[in-house]
Amino acid sequence: MKFINRDHELKALADLWRAGTSQLVVVYGKRRVGKTELIKRFIHGKPSIYFLARRIRDEENLFYLGHAIGEFFGDTILKTRGFARWDQVFSFLKERAGKGGAGRTPRNRDAGRLVLVIDEFPYLAEANRGISSIFQAGWDEHLKNTPIFLMLCGSSIGMMEQEALAYKAPLYGRRTGQLFVKPLSFSEAREFFPRFRFEEALRAYSIAGGTPAYLMRLAGYPSLEKAVEEEILSPERFLYEEVEFILMEELREPRNYFSILRAIGSHCTKVSEIVNATGLEKSALHTYLFVLEDLHIVEKQVPVTEKHPQRSRKGRYYLKDQFFTFWFNYCFPFMGELELRNKVPSMKAFRNSFEGIVAKNYETAAQEILRECQEELFVFHRIGRWWDKNEEIDIVALNETTNEILLGEVKWSKKQVGTDVFESLKRKSQKVEWGKRSRKEYYCLFSRSGFTPEMRRVAKKEGVFLFKLDRLSR
Repeated sequence: MKFINRDHELKALADLWRAGTSQLVVVYGKRRVGKTELIKRFIHGKPSIYFLARRIRDEENLFYLGHAIGEFFGDTILKTRGFARWDQVFSFLKERAGKGGAGRTPRNRDAGRLVLVIDEFPYLAEANRGISSIFQAGWDEHLKNTPIFLMLCGSSIGMMEQEALAYKAPLYGRRTGQLFVKPLSFSEAREFFPRFRFEEALRAYSIAGGTPAYLMRLAGYPSLEKAVEEEILSPERFLYEEVEFILMEELREPRNYFSILRAIGSHCTKVSEIVNATGLEKSALHTYLFVLEDLHIVEKQVPVTEKHPQRSRKGRYYLKDQFFTFWFNYCFPFMGELELRNKVPSMKAFRNSFEGIVAKNYETAAQEILRECQEELFVFHRIGRWWDKNEEIDIVALNETTNEILLGEVKWSKKQVGTDVFESLKRKSQKVEWGKRSRKEYYCLFSRSGFTPEMRRVAKKEGVFLFKLDRLSR
């Protein structure tokens, strides 16, 4: 897998390593987001044991962990027999910590240190419901004063929070660091497609989102349309069932969640719209939505000017992962035909409506582009969207200290943007109740196809920032 970015995450882990003390670090994030590659990059060149837990009996995982530890320390008996109990793991590590592994010499400045990675920790929890309490006792009684860097990693966000991060979790208060590995941003995801123009890179992102494994699957095809046909709409490929697999991993009864996600993916963003689309009671729906938010599958957005976002009644719900949006629009509704190898209905829907999804993601990309241009504008405290009743503005950025506001529209049209769009934006800006009367206003326009000569003339006169695709016009 191509390794892109993750500089921040690697630096965070490196800082913990340089501290030289015992560490218990929790690393979590959705499947295929690149956690394992990140960990392998971090442990490269360090004394380390990497153990991938499996969905097998607790006794079998103990055996394979013993084999990995025995191999590192050159202990033939342990490699052959493994461990019989978990307390043996911790007492062995305490005894051997600081003595290095097989073949290591005192000249190595890290010879007395050890990184122990337990990947897919939730699988251990499935086989042994008391595993978190066992690790808590093992840490407290054996490892917390040793030079061990223990990493617990998992793809089930719900399980990792339940077992290691939540206030009532046995390991809460023991961890010395946690790292939530997020999907890549659009600008980072673009690096998978160095030969793509902006438009094609945005289309690829609108299919795969920021998940490296998905982006890699698309990158090997001569066209995105061919990649969709072969990698997502083919029942024998992993992306075909990926969303179902993730939901089955995280949720015990996924049926109602599927209904909610399909409704949101079909542009039902208000609670009332989701209730009408699913038939669920409003009170039950809120419970489901809270769970989906905690799992980072759904996000609630409110107008960026709201003073108390958590209490706002203007919330709208969106799928947080672009691949979920794509899958619920072009895969899930046509699965009956796709099982029969009939891709025609799905591809027809894709060709007819996909540009609308790309247009929405252009707004996301525009926010990223503006963040990179803050030195030419002003420092943003918040950036997002604004709406009220029947009015919407694609981008609003705020600085409460300096009383500055930036308002912008984003157009994914084949037509050049004219002054009518700018005049409409100025009209709507007067309805945005934020800041003092003396607030300083800036305007920006993003356009896929550029701007009319008249709009460029007005922009020069009034100081409007114009972006054609991702480039600021000078």
